[in-house]
Amino acid sequence: MDALALLQQRNSASKLCEPAPTAAELTEIFTAANRAPDHARLRPWRFRVVEGQARARLGEVFVQAALKRNSNIGEAELDKYRRQPLRAPMLMVVSAVIQEHPKVPAVEQRLSAGCAAFAALLALEAMGYAGIWRTGGHAFDRNVMDGIGLLANEEIIGFLYIGTRDGLPKPLPEISPAEFVETWTGL
Repeated sequence: MDALALLQQRNSASKLCEPAPTAAELTEIFTAANRAPDHARLRPWRFRVVEGQARARLGEVFVQAALKRNSNIGEAELDKYRRQPLRAPMLMVVSAVIQEHPKVPAVEQRLSAGCAAFAALLALEAMGYAGIWRTGGHAFDRNVMDGIGLLANEEIIGFLYIGTRDGLPKPLPEISPAEFVETWTGL
């Protein structure tokens, strides 16, 4: 698949199964992610790979954080949180390390980390894998961030669920660029 076709056809996959990328393939994926736009070469992105039993431990981090948010939460909801990381054979927790810089505001660093996350998704797709970017309440919960060892100046950009697509890609509607592009004339 050529690069333009990859960009035009990439599609999130909510159903994922084994296999996930190998260690050597992850190196290729992170090399691609490292080419994200990066003003002042801050490299504000971090990737934490979660696989095997660590996925169940991440589920427990989700449960404990949910209990801190709402001590009256039901067991069914807690069980849902416990199982979330088990929906894919691998997860990547993508974060932004926000650094003080006179020319690179925090928002630009977050966007850069988001670009690195998307580059990882594109690399996965190019290698025959699939993924889906998820956030939800856990992504914005400091208890989750602390539970997985993020620094005080680090925040979650998203959870990338990764594996092999289970089934056919979902059909996506064709969208004309005219729906979201306009020409500014300065008038």
